[in-house]
Amino acid sequence: ISSIPRPDGERWVYPSEAQFFAAMARKQHDPAARDMRVIVPIHNAVNERAWAEVLRWERAQGGERCGGVKLVSFKGRPGDLTPRARWRSLIGYARPFDRHDWIVDRCGTRVRYVIDFYTGKSQGPSNTPSFYLDVRPALDNWEGVRMRMQNFCQRWF
Repeated sequence: ISSIPRPDGERWVYPSEAQFFAAMARKQHDPAARDMRVIVPIHNAVNERAWAEVLRWERAQGGERCGGVKLVSFKGRPGDLTPRARWRSLIGYARPFDRHDWIVDRCGTRVRYVIDFYTGKSQGPSNTPSFYLDVRPALDNWEGVRMRMQNFCQRWF
């Protein structure tokens, strides 16, 4: 079970190794069943990190007055580059290996977040995998634009 709250008061449940294997096979990723014991905890940890980044964006946005923000839905969109990822790839940076769109509810206000997942450099002698997540509100409504502008001003002024 994750730490990520759902609108119904429960928490999102991570897939089992068998469910994750089936999903990867369905998406034609050619998974190996023996690898699921390693892959699934990494997947779960990366999602927890993505949620922590969403909460960083949501801090001081007013969600605490109704019990905190909740993840309404999510969708993987690995074949769709965000405008930022497209631009970065055009100037020579690596493309993300995955993209998710997460819809969160903040006291009745829905905010879509885009998350680009990048592979980082392996760390340490054990070659531990590393990931970089680019998490931000989408610019498809005024709330997302407002939040991005607020973040820009806080960082630069």
